[in-house]
Amino acid sequence: MLRVRINQAHIKRTLRPLYGWSQTTPKACTFLRGQSDPDIFPGMAVAHYGGDLYGALDATAVPAGLSGLYVGGDDIDEPLDSGIDAFAVWVLGPDAEFEVLAPAFDPLLNWAETTDGSEVLVHAATGATTTVAGTLVPSGATDASVDPVARLIAVVNENKIIIGGLAQGRANGIFT
Repeated sequence: MLRVRINQAHIKRTLRPLYGWSQTTPKACTFLRGQSDPDIFPGMAVAHYGGDLYGALDATAVPAGLSGLYVGGDDIDEPLDSGIDAFAVWVLGPDAEFEVLAPAFDPLLNWAETTDGSEVLVHAATGATTTVAGTLVPSGATDASVDPVARLIAVVNENKIIIGGLAQGRANGIFT
C-alpha cells in the first residue's frame, strides 16, 4: 500500500500489474543504498548485488527486475520509511503485463509499436547519458543496457506504455 502525506495524495504508482497474479513474482529483498543513488520510481529497473540485496542500476550492473517501490521519487522513500530498507522487486514471467507511467520510462524517446508483429525490446538506461540509470528505454537508445528487461506491448499515450515479460529463453539472467 502506498502511504503518502496529504500533500502527496495525488500521486499515482508508476507501475501497475495488469496480468501479474500468477505471471510475475514479487521478490522481498533489502535495498542497498549507494553514495549517490538516483530517485527510483516503481517500474524502473534495479540490479541484484548478491544475496537479498538489490539497488539502483549503474553502468556495469545487469538489470534484475523492476522496482515495486519508490526510493526518493516524488519525495517518497518507502524502504527508508519501513525502517529496515525492505524492498520489493518484480520479476516478470513470459506472460506478465504491466502498465508503466513516466518517469519510470523515458517518454522523450521514440516508443513505437511495430505493425509487422515483431518484438520491440525494452532495456534499462545505464546512466551514461542524461537519462537516469534504471529508467526504461527502447532498444537502440544511446545508453541502453546490453540485456533487455521486457518487451513493448503497447504505447497508450506519451506518458503510459504497457510492457510484458520476455519470451522463455529470450535473455539471460532472471528474466527468462
